[in-house]
Amino acid sequence: MLRNSRRFRGNMPSRRTSAGQQTAGVRSSGLRLSVISLLLISVAAPLLFLTGRLANLAPSLDTDDAQGSSIKTNEDEKRLRALQKIEQSFPSEVIKVIETTTDDSGPLSLNVKNRNDLSSSWVLEKLANARLDRSKRGEERWPDHTASRIPRREALDIQGRDEGDFQATSDMNTGAGQGEDDSEKVSRQQSRLERKMKRTAMLTQGILENDGNIEQVISRRDGIDDNLLRKYNIWRQDNDYPDALIRIMKDQLIMGRVYLSLASSQGETELSLELTRRTKEIRQALGQANLDSELSPSVSEKVKAMGIILSKAREQLYDCKSVIKKLRAMLQGSEDHSRSLHKQSAVLRQLVAKTIPKGLHCLSLWLMAEYNLLPEEKKNFGGQEKLEDTSLYHYALFSDNVIATAVVINSTVYNAKDSEFHVFHIVTDKLNYPAMKMWFLSNPPGKATIEVQKIEDFKWLNSSYCPVLRQLQTATAQEYYFKADHPATIAVASNNLKYRNPKYLSMLNHLRFYLPEVYPKLDKILFLDDDIVVQSDLTPLWSVDLRGNVNGAVETCGESFHRFDKYLNFSNPSISENFDPNACGWAYGMNIFDLQEWKERNMTGVYHRWQSMNEQRDLWKLGTLPPGLITFYNSTYPLDKHWHLLGLGYDGNIEAEDIGAAAVIHYNGNMKPWLDLAMEKYKSYWTRYLDLGHPFLQRCNIHL
Repeated sequence: MLRNSRRFRGNMPSRRTSAGQQTAGVRSSGLRLSVISLLLISVAAPLLFLTGRLANLAPSLDTDDAQGSSIKTNEDEKRLRALQKIEQSFPSEVIKVIETTTDDSGPLSLNVKNRNDLSSSWVLEKLANARLDRSKRGEERWPDHTASRIPRREALDIQGRDEGDFQATSDMNTGAGQGEDDSEKVSRQQSRLERKMKRTAMLTQGILENDGNIEQVISRRDGIDDNLLRKYNIWRQDNDYPDALIRIMKDQLIMGRVYLSLASSQGETELSLELTRRTKEIRQALGQANLDSELSPSVSEKVKAMGIILSKAREQLYDCKSVIKKLRAMLQGSEDHSRSLHKQSAVLRQLVAKTIPKGLHCLSLWLMAEYNLLPEEKKNFGGQEKLEDTSLYHYALFSDNVIATAVVINSTVYNAKDSEFHVFHIVTDKLNYPAMKMWFLSNPPGKATIEVQKIEDFKWLNSSYCPVLRQLQTATAQEYYFKADHPATIAVASNNLKYRNPKYLSMLNHLRFYLPEVYPKLDKILFLDDDIVVQSDLTPLWSVDLRGNVNGAVETCGESFHRFDKYLNFSNPSISENFDPNACGWAYGMNIFDLQEWKERNMTGVYHRWQSMNEQRDLWKLGTLPPGLITFYNSTYPLDKHWHLLGLGYDGNIEAEDIGAAAVIHYNGNMKPWLDLAMEKYKSYWTRYLDLGHPFLQRCNIHL
């Protein structure tokens, strides 16, 4: 047994070896089967998929062809409609260029420039030409990643160019390998030419019918200033503005002030001195220039130097909160300064408007001297028998301005049909009485009759009869009108100067309420201010039926302005209980008065009553229009608006057509035509009736 067992043990290794060999063989054969199966599946699956796709390819191709044809038809229709819409917007030259640079196979090209005319910035054109050259030489085509670097705008530009060149390139690249026949190429080119001719016919259809519209469009475009188009171009640069450098210099001055303040507060002495020096240079270089052309050539260097120091200051001093705080303080200071200047300018305008120009004062003195040298028999006017003739046309002018009165009379006589039937009654003060008479004695207005009186000769016009003269003698009125101390603020000075106008104190201004007393023998009279110009015959005004009213005037109210509440204090019961705040106002300056009706209604007595009630100026402020509105309330007949046009002394937006259609134009406001502050656009209507070459005007250097 022991031997057998040993024998058995001795045989054991040989058995294990054979069994391992059998197991390895089985594993090896199974691995081969798995690899073979995987290879079969990977090859068979694509074959089955391709077989299914090929089976369904034919019907799908038919469907795609049908859909493609329908889409192409819709696109052609849309393109045709679009072309029909835009063809009227282009001249025939542009249409021809579009036709020659457009192919049916590509989108519409609006590139009207030849390729050789493009600037060097269009690098893509060079790339396209190089591509064509390489294709023609049969070289290898460029890789696809080159197209990804082409900007979209340039790619569209190339796509919109001559499609024939690109198509020819494509044919060379593809047809050479396929061995296409020359006859096929010729037929394809012929079909392309036919499509191009068809497109040309569609584009040019209807052009001749719309040539007139196209010419109008071109003419409108040619009439636009190129500078204006460039100014509103969204691609413009700041340097396109003519004052770009000036704007930069102004900005540098602002930032220079900011950094100078910050440098001083932080003890940066050296930087502060440099900023002060550069700021002074920029300010001196800027001066009063408004355009870059007005600057010196060396200013650019100063701007650069200022920019360098500002950059240095920004690096050292910039703090957002500090800069914002300083800019706000500067803005507030500028606004306060602007308001102060505005108030000062208002005071100065009032002062200039209410003073007598040096030339007019000189003219009065010379005329007075000439009048005193005349013999007594030559100091009187002729035609004195016409002064009380009610069948003639009588005018009333109350003024101390010789030139203004002369323009009113000259313009009236010039536009009158028959000047010998017109009589002008002038009332002035004692100071200007000789000058007024001398002017019209030496410059008679045609065949018209002239009468000159001085207000001091009206003995009935005294303080016991006239409330205005009586009020001027009171202590409160004298303190208000003639107070010598200076006002505390500019605003108070402006208001005081406005309401303390000398004309409000002059009885020449209030004499319009005493027309029946001044001309007791007349039935009708036309009142004219001295700041008007007559542009047509006024004789029809005497035949206007006033329908029982005393005053005929042009109304000035609109929707919400120039009504009674603008002039009267409706918080006072005396005003609110007797007048309508929405009642329409009217204009003084050209008024036809029925003196008979005036006397019957005692309109002067009405004026006296209301003027006495306003002694404390609590019903209205100074002036003659508010008491005129009250006196002739419900007694004014509205004339047609063409008779009287106002606003030439303050409104710069009056149309020339309106001025030409008005019978009388009125320079009411501060900008009188004989002053330097008058608006130039309206001056010619006034100066045309004044002989600026007159010796007296030349002697006093009056050049209006």
